[in-house]
Amino acid sequence: MEGGSPDQESVVSGTKKSSISSGGRIRDEFLHRFIDSQTLTSNLEDWFQALSENSFDFDVPFELIDLQKFDYALEGVSFQQLIRMPSGGGYTSSPPATMDPTAFLAIEDFLHASIKGLWEAFWDPHEPIPLNVASLYNSNLKFYQAEKAIANGKLPGLCATSVMLNNPRHPHGKWHDILELALLRPGIGTLENESEITYPSLSILGEALFYGVRVLLSRSLRRSKGLNSVFVILADCQYGGVVKLEGDLTKMEFDVNNVYECASEWIKNHSQVSVSPFDRIWNKLGNANWGDIGALQVLFATFQSMVQYAGPPKNSIEDLAADHSSRLQTRRNERRMGEIGINGNNNGLFKLQQRSVSPEIVEVPEESGNIEPRRSVTLEVGSVLVVEDSNWQKSYKINEVLSDGEMSYYYVNSVDDPGKALFLYVGSHPSQVEPAWEDMKLWYQVQRQTKVFSVMNQNGLSSKYLPQLTMSGKIIHPGACRKQNSNSGGNCDNPWCGTPILVTSPVGKTVEEMVRSGEFGADEAIKCCHDCLSALSTAATAGIRHGDIRPENIICVNSGGGQNQYFVLVGWGHAILEERDRPALNLHFSSTYALQEGKLCSASDAESLVYLLYFSSGGDLPELDSVEGALEWRDTFWSKRLIQQNLGEISAVLKAFADYVDSLCGTPYPMDYEIWLRRLKRHLHENGKEINTSS
Repeated sequence: MEGGSPDQESVVSGTKKSSISSGGRIRDEFLHRFIDSQTLTSNLEDWFQALSENSFDFDVPFELIDLQKFDYALEGVSFQQLIRMPSGGGYTSSPPATMDPTAFLAIEDFLHASIKGLWEAFWDPHEPIPLNVASLYNSNLKFYQAEKAIANGKLPGLCATSVMLNNPRHPHGKWHDILELALLRPGIGTLENESEITYPSLSILGEALFYGVRVLLSRSLRRSKGLNSVFVILADCQYGGVVKLEGDLTKMEFDVNNVYECASEWIKNHSQVSVSPFDRIWNKLGNANWGDIGALQVLFATFQSMVQYAGPPKNSIEDLAADHSSRLQTRRNERRMGEIGINGNNNGLFKLQQRSVSPEIVEVPEESGNIEPRRSVTLEVGSVLVVEDSNWQKSYKINEVLSDGEMSYYYVNSVDDPGKALFLYVGSHPSQVEPAWEDMKLWYQVQRQTKVFSVMNQNGLSSKYLPQLTMSGKIIHPGACRKQNSNSGGNCDNPWCGTPILVTSPVGKTVEEMVRSGEFGADEAIKCCHDCLSALSTAATAGIRHGDIRPENIICVNSGGGQNQYFVLVGWGHAILEERDRPALNLHFSSTYALQEGKLCSASDAESLVYLLYFSSGGDLPELDSVEGALEWRDTFWSKRLIQQNLGEISAVLKAFADYVDSLCGTPYPMDYEIWLRRLKRHLHENGKEINTSS
């Protein structure tokens, strides 16, 4: 127990439990004497003066890139409309003793809406929120609902508002239950400056630090591990910002006769104080500015405070932010639909008629005989598709409709060369309004993958284990094309006109199909590992990583059977070409680093390959429904070496490869592909399974 053995000489008070250590009693007494923010502020004057001479060199609590990612994650989150709002401007000029009561009601509603929206979006919308919001009364440092406190005449004594854990045993709340505090103080709006960053006065900052230290002290008495930081929100009726106090309290000297000197010295020498810029959190009408930077900073502080107590959310920021591109595409589609209606393409429910005399938009009923809405492109077995690029036209016959588990693609033959089998992928029409998720997947499957193949060709990459770009172009539809008389971006109203096409070779059966039919044995697993590593090694020479390794994205090419069988790594639509690119996320096959950071490390593709080999060789496929669960599964199976044990039953070299990947996961160290390609090739050679590495 912290503080050593009980101090027998001091156990004379009946209010103390004999099991509490002397160190704990000293901290408890220290906290009871630490009650005056003004005295602490006075002790910080020299520190504040030194900071002012250095232009207040505070760090910011949040990096801009993290706020942007959080902003993307919140795009699909609805925060409830606030009923009680601050009165628009009289508050900032009022003294604290005569604060408008609506300000306290408004900040309570703002914080409650924040925790409700965040809890339902990131944790569990079906579980009750384990948090509440209460206001702090300064005479006894206890917590009350602002509405009750105001009704009981306690308005002048309200000094802060807190987000707290529910505590049925102590309905008035305990300080160690506080997640974050908000201080309503006049003049915060004067800190907002577009041309330069301004900081709160010593009196306001000193008060924020006072409450921050009290919270950290209270937590330390409860032996709360890892809770060594606290956020304090500073706000008035319009503007707000965040102060973060962080530090190790074990470095504080607990002299109960000099509590303020001890606390101030700890702040100066052993803590880190960071202050955000101040911006609007309410607009001039009193409504919350949920989508602006001021409210976003407060929400992010609240989110991080909730993570401290509730643990990692079920839906991470990266999970929700990953849908940003889909939501963006949806908005583009909606805007395009509006533009189509305005331009008179007859796709809307109503046509918009403009007159030179009046700017009114007049609703006109649809006339009969209008052109039908654009239909999706569907191809049937036996049909012939004509594709053109900048140089020539080619025809392809559809032999079979396939699926990668998410999207359809086609097994085709060139009409000019019937003996050569190919894969054909159909993209999304440039003006087709599809569901966002499907539209983006089609884009990755065709347009993005075409770009990746072009980059590979530009870098001279060539390998039999990589797919080859055969043709990239657009469909030529039967009948006359009327795009010359159309205003729809160079395409006529035929549903096939302008649809992008990608044709690749070679063709083969996916690993997913082989596993389902019992054709993926030990030899196939080792060959698959070798061939995929060879493909990854070739791509890595140009700085390209795959980012979406799964059984549907590896095909087995059977060019004569037996020794001529080899594997090709396909599905390069999510490949990482530059730093800003993000991989596809798959709870079963994505690497640990990809799930945690939304990016790839040097060993991420190899780690995904290990998972593929494990699951394809008899490993149990767990039911995973969250990133948190997927990370927990990975941590358990790697720590218990269950993956290595399973692969060791197939081959010692696969077990050794899994150990190697485990040692690299999440590190910046590069993969040594060559050594593992040699070891895998030697193993197959010793077992009579030759590898033909010629291109």
